[in-house]
This record gives sequence, structure tokens and C-alpha cells, in this order.
Amino acid sequence: MTALVILFFVAVWAGIQNALAGGGTFLTLPALMLTGMTALSANITSTVALFPGQVTSSWGGRSHVAGAGGLSFRALVIISLVGGVIGAILLLVTPSDIFKSLVPWLVLFATGVFAYGSFVPRKADHPPVLGKAGAGAAQFGISVYGGYFGGGIGFLMLAALTAAGLTIRNANATKNVLAGVMNASAVAIFVFSPQMQWRQAAIACVGAAIGGVIGGHMVTRVNQKVLRATAVLIGIALTIGLFVRAP
Repeated sequence: MTALVILFFVAVWAGIQNALAGGGTFLTLPALMLTGMTALSANITSTVALFPGQVTSSWGGRSHVAGAGGLSFRALVIISLVGGVIGAILLLVTPSDIFKSLVPWLVLFATGVFAYGSFVPRKADHPPVLGKAGAGAAQFGISVYGGYFGGGIGFLMLAALTAAGLTIRNANATKNVLAGVMNASAVAIFVFSPQMQWRQAAIACVGAAIGGVIGGHMVTRVNQKVLRATAVLIGIALTIGLFVRAP
């Protein structure tokens, strides 16, 4: 019961974190594992629990979505759906022990991507470096990774979409919608998995939804760099802890 109470408040924090700066997965993953779940179950349950918050955040910026690199927005959606399904299937066929050994590396990669995207300056205007094939391949690869694990996909897509010629504003709105799309395809598969833990998912979902509302009201009052730095520090601590626990 104590672990479930902790999970609820951590999920509230994750909802606030995602609404303001991103990185909520770094919080929910260890909190779910604290309830006695395997890393595989925690990853699947976290994806489902945080999905409603992604829907609301993507809905708010839907008017600014756009195609990139010569690909229409519809094409990017289809690519994201297909990649998300493939990633989710790959996750479900990965034995729990193998996934447990992969998690420290996945979290390390996600933390690195998150840190780079948070603190390395990006130019608002630059010539496109990704054409149609490059933009499609990049989005497909990100979508497969997103369906499999998902940490850092926001910044991966932001980098790919801006490299394909979108402005930061359009790229941010587009990546929010595409992240929701690829996770929708993963969630549609995960809900039928025996690894899915519904009680923990419900608790985390309610907490994250409350946090999302709170975060929406705090968006103009909170220093996002501080929040992102906090998420990076949590990611580093989680990475170290996972490597220490790894067999």
C-alpha cells in the first residue's frame, strides 16, 4: 500500500514534469518497479498510464502540426503508427530477463538525449538537411524506439523535424502529436499483454492527469531549465542504480 501511495504522488509529479518540460518516464519507471513489477511490466504499464496526458497535450497544439522534409503530416502519422506497432511487438517478444539487462542502457541513452535536447542550443532557422527519404527513415527509427521504450523520443523527433525544415514551433507541435500516435499504436497492443498491471496503471494515470492539470497552470511560473535539470539528474541516478542492480 505504501508503494502505491508513493506511485500516486510520483505520477502527479510526472504529470507536472511532462506538462512543463518532459521526462516523466524517468519518474514513473522506478516508481512502478518499486511496487514489485519487473522492468518489462513497468515499461508497458508506464506507457499506458501516461498516454492520456499525451493525448491532451497533443490536442492543444494540433493547429500547428505540419509535414516535414517533403513528407505530408499524414505520411508522418502512418510511419509513426507502423513504427510504434513494430516497437511494441518487439518489446512483447523480448524475454523479461533480456529486457532487464537492456534497461540500464536504454535509460542511459534516453538521459543523454534528454540532456542534449534540453541544454544544447538549437538554431531556429537553418536550411533543411533531411529530404523525404531521410525524414521518413528518421521518423520510422524513432517510432520503433518509441514503441519499444520511448524515453527521449520528444527530443529525437524535435531534432529530426527541425533538420527536415520545420520551425521550432511547428516541430514541437508536430512531435507532440506524433508521439501520441506512436504510443497509441503501442498502447493498443499493450492493453492485451499479461505484463500489463491495471491497478498500478490506474493509480499512475489518475496521478499523471492531475499533475498535467497542475502543470498547465504552472507553465508560466516555473523555470523549465530547472525542471529539465532535475529530470536529467533523476535519469543519471536511475541509470546508476539500474547498472548496480544489473546481474
